[in-house]
Amino acid sequence: MSVENGRLLEERAIGGEDRRDGRSSRSVRINALESPLGWLVSRGYLTRRQFDAGERLREDWERAQLAPRVTMAWDATPVARGHSGSTSAVDLNGAQLDAKRRFHGAVDHAGPGLADILWRIVCAGEGMRDAETALGWPARAGKLVLTFALDRIADFYRI
Repeated sequence: MSVENGRLLEERAIGGEDRRDGRSSRSVRINALESPLGWLVSRGYLTRRQFDAGERLREDWERAQLAPRVTMAWDATPVARGHSGSTSAVDLNGAQLDAKRRFHGAVDHAGPGLADILWRIVCAGEGMRDAETALGWPARAGKLVLTFALDRIADFYRI
C-alpha cells in the first residue's frame, strides 16, 4: 500500500493464480478510500446528479446515526425515572430527527424494491458485485437498478 495525494493505493489480484509462486499474473491498483459511488461516477456509470443524490442520502443516513453500533456506548447513564430503572428512549436531537425523516422519505420516494440496492451501495459502501450477489441479481443488473433509484431520490432532494 502507498499513500499518494490523499489516496490509499493498493494492488489487488485479478483472476486466478497463474504463476508458479502462487501470485496472480494480473493485478489492478485501487484507491481503498474511494466509495462505490465515487468509483461509478469517475468511470461514467453515474451522472453528477445521481452521485450528488447518493451523497445526500449517505449524509442523512450518517447524520441520523442509523448505522448499527459496533462498540460500547460511552454516553452518560440515563437517570432512572421511577422504580423501573433507566429509560429506554433514545435521545435524538433535532438535526438527527430531520435527517432520519429525510432519509426515510427519500427511500420511500424511491419506491419498493429499490431500498436494498440504495442501502447496500450508498450507505453500507458495498461494492456492486457484492450487492448483486447478496440480492441474487445477475451481473451488471445492479448498475441499472441503482441509476433508477438514484434518479428517484434526486427528484426527492430536488437536485
